[in-house]
Amino acid sequence: MLTANQKNLVSQANLSFLDLSEQRFCQLCQQPDLIASAGDNELIDFLHIANALYRGGEPVISDTDYDFTYLAELNKRQPQHPLLQTVEPEPAFAGKTVDLPVIMLSTDKAYSLDDVHRWAGRIEKACEELDKNFAKLIFKVTPKLDGYAAFDDGNMLYTRGDGRKGTDISRVFERGLQVANQGQRGLGPGEIVVSRSYFDENLADFFDNARNFQASVIKEKQLEEHAELAIKDQAAVFYPFALLPCWTGPWQALISDFEHIIKDIWHKVDYDVDGVILEIIDDELKQHLGATRHHHRWQLAYKENQQTAEVEVLSVTPQTSRSGRITPVAELEPVRLSGALLSRATAHHYKMVLDNGIGPGAIIQLARSGEVIPKIERVIIAAQPQVPSHCPSCHHEPIWDNDFLLCPNNFECPAQITHSMEHFFRVLKNNDGFGSATIKKLYEFGIRRVDEIYALTNEQFESMGFGPKQSENLLTQLLRSRNEAVEDWRFLAAFGVFRMGLGNCERLLAHHALVDIFNLSEVDIISIEGFAEKTAAAIKEGFIAIKPLFDRLMALGFNLQASQHSQDQAAKTLAGKLVVFTGTLHSGTRDELGKQAKAAGAKVGSAVSAKTDYLVAGDNVGANKLTAAREKDVTIISEQDFLLLLKGESA
Repeated sequence: MLTANQKNLVSQANLSFLDLSEQRFCQLCQQPDLIASAGDNELIDFLHIANALYRGGEPVISDTDYDFTYLAELNKRQPQHPLLQTVEPEPAFAGKTVDLPVIMLSTDKAYSLDDVHRWAGRIEKACEELDKNFAKLIFKVTPKLDGYAAFDDGNMLYTRGDGRKGTDISRVFERGLQVANQGQRGLGPGEIVVSRSYFDENLADFFDNARNFQASVIKEKQLEEHAELAIKDQAAVFYPFALLPCWTGPWQALISDFEHIIKDIWHKVDYDVDGVILEIIDDELKQHLGATRHHHRWQLAYKENQQTAEVEVLSVTPQTSRSGRITPVAELEPVRLSGALLSRATAHHYKMVLDNGIGPGAIIQLARSGEVIPKIERVIIAAQPQVPSHCPSCHHEPIWDNDFLLCPNNFECPAQITHSMEHFFRVLKNNDGFGSATIKKLYEFGIRRVDEIYALTNEQFESMGFGPKQSENLLTQLLRSRNEAVEDWRFLAAFGVFRMGLGNCERLLAHHALVDIFNLSEVDIISIEGFAEKTAAAIKEGFIAIKPLFDRLMALGFNLQASQHSQDQAAKTLAGKLVVFTGTLHSGTRDELGKQAKAAGAKVGSAVSAKTDYLVAGDNVGANKLTAAREKDVTIISEQDFLLLLKGESA
């Protein structure tokens, strides 16, 4: 059956289980071959619900099954149905609905070289009609990102919605989301995506898939710590299509080396990609070809058929994360898919294991496309579920937390200890060398706390098996992490307190000094905007738990930049002002100047709004932000003027 979140997405899309019951929907998901027996209303309801779940970040079937089985069945029965002729609607996120600056259509799909040839044939015919030379026409190939489609006009970021009306989600830039590749705002259509390698390393324990995470970036009123950290690390970004790597050339060059070109472009970016986009570069020809209500005729998405295989599960191995969540990993009979030999697949959480009968002897359908992580599409033959009775790391009895199995032994569980120590250095971001391999070796030699790492000597590192040079480097990095300035909110976030990610730490320390947080009551925490009552008790409990380690680390003398401002600072010109930076800056990066602005009591935004006080304009400024500033009566100042304001002087 569907989870509570999936049911909520169905409700938000104004859908319900009337002609199609929830039980029947789940049956059709698990057994695609039964769709032929579904009535027309059942089929249409199924497609609407499956699409709503996919767009909401909770996919229940694969893209391939959706296109080739369920959508193909509708095309066979009702080829003119609106689902086949119009843009598939995305869920309504919080925010006002607005007209899109341009119509955002879907892209027609091709799954074979024959489909590509037929598309090129239509392009060639259009060239003849306009008396253009098809042989000299330039084609462009870019990766097809698998994220959340959006449009950035420089002032507002819109969801695609139904292609004509979307939702204003400019808040994602206000939360700190950056444009990929240090790009400028206002580059038009693109997608909100998260780095594939970052997701695998830092988010896979907390989100079923990248779409599930990307949806949280858009729709959550209060970002949770994982989303905040991904944004701060610029692992989650808005990627304009204009900045994507591409191949360009004539048709003959493309088709003669098609497989190599497609494979190269497919893997150019570290984001989930579910195909490549083929298009022409000729505005007159584009206009002549036009579009249907569903897609532009001058553009095509080429997608490989997702390879699947029926595989036997040998066992289910539990793995414990920093948060204590125990994740099931299915050990499989080795099988080759998309050129790789696979023997493992993540089952996301143990409720999935229980509900689907994933255990030794189960037969599952494993799917993989390109270099995407293999996933369990469905269970063909269920077996006795294999659920651990003890944490695999510390053997403590686990507890259930919604769909997840959790180890509550936070301070004695080896997996949680090592992951927590690694988390401290990763979040601090002013050191190198303390990754998982180093932390694991330190743990093997009895190191259990971060402060114990700082107490190690060169001789002790060498006695643990580190080489002389490596030992010297590790000591240098430990000294660097104490001497190099770090924001107090980043230091606090490194302790990994529940619900105290980077954003919440920054909000809290804007109101209270770091050393005073342990004396705060739940009422004090709730009184700060952005903190919910239900999490205040957990935060307070988390502070009590970290207090001993906090005191020991503070005694080491970290160079912390305080968020709290004295009265004379508050009187400075920038105190309380909202500042936005644009263009090329020379006295520091935007991030560095933003930190200086915050230290002077200002707030830093990424988009110009009616609330913006100053737009700091460097060199090579785009017209969009300047126009927006003038329209909204925002004061535009130079970088030098900003530096004067930092000193408390008039610009």
